[in-house]
Amino acid sequence: MIKFAYTIFYVKDVVKTISFYEKAFGFKRKFISEGNAYGELDTGETTLSFANSKLAKSNLPKGFIESKVSGKPFAMEIGLTTDDVDKTIKAAIKAGAKLFEKPKTKPWGQTVAYVKDPNGFLIEICTPMG
Repeated sequence: MIKFAYTIFYVKDVVKTISFYEKAFGFKRKFISEGNAYGELDTGETTLSFANSKLAKSNLPKGFIESKVSGKPFAMEIGLTTDDVDKTIKAAIKAGAKLFEKPKTKPWGQTVAYVKDPNGFLIEICTPMG
């Protein structure tokens, strides 16, 4: 059986990033490795993880594109559902996120907004589907 277990983002500072997600969304710290090279958050079914750039470079010697706060985000996002999109956006911004797209109601009734985390990764904040 295959299960989607976790997503890992490569960041400059694992502890700072974990702290942002704790403050912004109330996730609980699950694990931070000795030396702060890797960390995990308990978000429910799927673990959200972070590895520092040094560890990422040792895992991927051919290199990778590092995220930047400025400019366009990568063609990917993490999606977080909530019953109160506005309140969640305000908490994220207070914790250090930047608003990327204001909340909009989609034709299917879902409210969707986007923020960028302090590393420049795109986070969709939306109401649950159906």
